[in-house]
Amino acid sequence: MSLLPRSRTARRRLMVFSVAAPVLALAVGVALYAMRDSISFFYTPSQAASAHVPAGRDIQLGGLVRMGSVVKRADGEVDFVVADRRASSPVAFKGELPDLFREGQGVVAIGAYDEAGVFVATQILAKHDERYMPPELAAALKKEGEWRGDGATPTYAAGQP
Repeated sequence: MSLLPRSRTARRRLMVFSVAAPVLALAVGVALYAMRDSISFFYTPSQAASAHVPAGRDIQLGGLVRMGSVVKRADGEVDFVVADRRASSPVAFKGELPDLFREGQGVVAIGAYDEAGVFVATQILAKHDERYMPPELAAALKKEGEWRGDGATPTYAAGQP
């Protein structure tokens, strides 16, 4: 008794399938391997603290810029604090800030934490106008109960976590 089908057409189909399946699986594996570094997770400061994001892992950190926290240094570096209701993260960024970047407004910083726990941003995204906020940030703020759709300044933006 043979494992191969009797019909010549069925054997041909089985042969094509047995060659195509591993090639397709290899192509999917190579594509997933190539995309492994392009995945960037979105966190609020409290989510990043609870997830214990390892130093050097690229993420997106979103929240509101704490009032009075923006410090511009002579070498072009800008330090500020991104906060949500329960936690805050210090952020260091060297580069050109978006025109709409300001205290009390929503931002998304793209970068990674360093060993000291400071988020080193490579890119800063600010909201586009008074009604727009990145969907991930708006959803996270709504979940935290801190959504300010009318532009009101949250209580924690003034200094308390």
